[in-house]
Amino acid sequence: MKKNVLVYGCLSGSIFVVFMLLLGRYHSSFDSKRGMIYGYATMILAFSFVFAGVKNYRDKYAGGNISFGKAFKTAILISLVSSCFYVASWLVVNKTMLPNFAEDYANAYIKSTVASGASAEKIAKTTKEMEDFKTMYKNPVYVVLMTFLEVLPIGVLISLIAALVLKRRKVTSQSV
Repeated sequence: MKKNVLVYGCLSGSIFVVFMLLLGRYHSSFDSKRGMIYGYATMILAFSFVFAGVKNYRDKYAGGNISFGKAFKTAILISLVSSCFYVASWLVVNKTMLPNFAEDYANAYIKSTVASGASAEKIAKTTKEMEDFKTMYKNPVYVVLMTFLEVLPIGVLISLIAALVLKRRKVTSQSV
């Protein structure tokens, strides 16, 4: 199972690496809504390897049968490997290509709050929250945790779906 998990996790993760490099290179051409659409589409594409990995394991190593538990374990491990690629590539892109990410994000968020016609109280609250965000984003542990929280829930959801769809029990023939 290890080899299967590593192969499909790395394939999935390589999609995240390419996405992050493109994001770092072309970040100025993305608005936040389009960026979110591209981000989630990439996650779905990358995590499609979870299905392929579980199916490959079931068909080649498990004799065509796999329980929900074994399928979920395989799927979640592939998702974890892939998510590590996502986090690692974000850390590299954030440090090298987008070193002002926290500042830019905070400013854009405050600007959108002002543009929405929010009250002075709401703008002050948002400004304070964004200042706190910028401070927390200086901590690498916070960055790693927040980045995992972006991707891992999608991986867990797709792992559950893959396990449900791909589970297959041996059919035993019974005499009449």
